[in-house]
Amino acid sequence: MTSSLASRLETTQNRLAEAARLAGRDPATVHLLAISKTQPAEVIQAAYDAGLRAFGENYLQEAIEKQPLLPDDIEWHCTGPVQSNKSKLVAEHFDWCHTVDSLKLAERLNSQRPAALPPLNICIQLHIGGEESKSGIAVSEVPAMAAALSQLPRLRVRGIMTIPPASEDPVEQRRWFAEARAVYEQLRAQLPQVDTLSMGMSGDMEAAIAEGSTMIRIGSALFGPRPPKTPTA
Repeated sequence: MTSSLASRLETTQNRLAEAARLAGRDPATVHLLAISKTQPAEVIQAAYDAGLRAFGENYLQEAIEKQPLLPDDIEWHCTGPVQSNKSKLVAEHFDWCHTVDSLKLAERLNSQRPAALPPLNICIQLHIGGEESKSGIAVSEVPAMAAALSQLPRLRVRGIMTIPPASEDPVEQRRWFAEARAVYEQLRAQLPQVDTLSMGMSGDMEAAIAEGSTMIRIGSALFGPRPPKTPTA
């Protein structure tokens, strides 16, 4: 398991580096977030042993059951939708939340973030492409949302996350990513601490990096096909 994962990690890192080179970027400016949802603790440990430190989880109850079994210096990212009754799990057990799509959710995370922990890093989830099945806020709502979020002391706005419509056409992929990048640049002008554009996955990471992604979310390219999972949280 460790050798095959290490091989897939090397392949992914080579893809990242080549995409960055073609875009005229330093590969070090693009961070790899391993999406480890449905993966057992021993697989995450193998990924950690291969050098990864940041892991993204969608299913909250599953995630907090795995966390005590793994090294303390892992950076945990919530990358799935957060129901109101589950926000406390994110506030108490994660370092990042990529899916803030309402002021109500943000206020709950802010009030539930323990004082002993640093502020929770958050990304505003941006809705582009018009797909009703996906969450996020409209481009026009970002400035007002950012202004409101910046007043919440237990949160730290780090940037934008988006999941564009699926496409195998690199031109189409880049069109959506370019739209998200424009919003990101506007947000950076509004809030100087903003430094994260979370976009791009296993199938479109090259297009995302070409359009300025600073964090790619990689699951299947690292871990292979995921085992079946019935979401419980």
